[in-house]
Amino acid sequence: MNWSELTERQPALATVAYGKLIKPGVLLVGTTRRDGTARISGVEPLLMDGDLYLSMMRTSTKAHDLHRDSRILLHSVVTGPEPAAEIKVRGSVRRENERAVHERYADAVASQIGWQPVVGEFTLVAVGIDEVSYVSYDADNGAQHVARWPAGIEYVRAATTPTSLGPPEPVQRLLR
Repeated sequence: MNWSELTERQPALATVAYGKLIKPGVLLVGTTRRDGTARISGVEPLLMDGDLYLSMMRTSTKAHDLHRDSRILLHSVVTGPEPAAEIKVRGSVRRENERAVHERYADAVASQIGWQPVVGEFTLVAVGIDEVSYVSYDADNGAQHVARWPAGIEYVRAATTPTSLGPPEPVQRLLR
């Protein structure tokens, strides 16, 4: 599914995902290296025409990784130990080669992000979403809140010690 489908099907989760993953202007992308190990890189996301797009230098290692293996993991940036929410998106990419899309993308980046990519000199991919996960911790009581979609799983686990959590208790806060 694409970003607009996520927004239509799970508006609360999509709103949180937008705030944590897209709005900061950079996210972490996990790809698979040639030897099978993980690579993590920063990328600027852009929503356009209902899709989540990522661009990168044509010769970058992450572009080569995605050409070999289209699977991708996106992760919101976490900047400290405070109990912040994390968003993870698992899916695969579709390489976008149409010049008109590259031109619209370059114009959108220039107006929204403030730099001008040169058409023909970057790799552009649209992210197909397989799964969205949300994990947060309550600063007051240490409880963990988890939501996974499309599995439709959402629960809270109370802290039993500073390093342990109790059994999952179903809740319905983000998923409908």
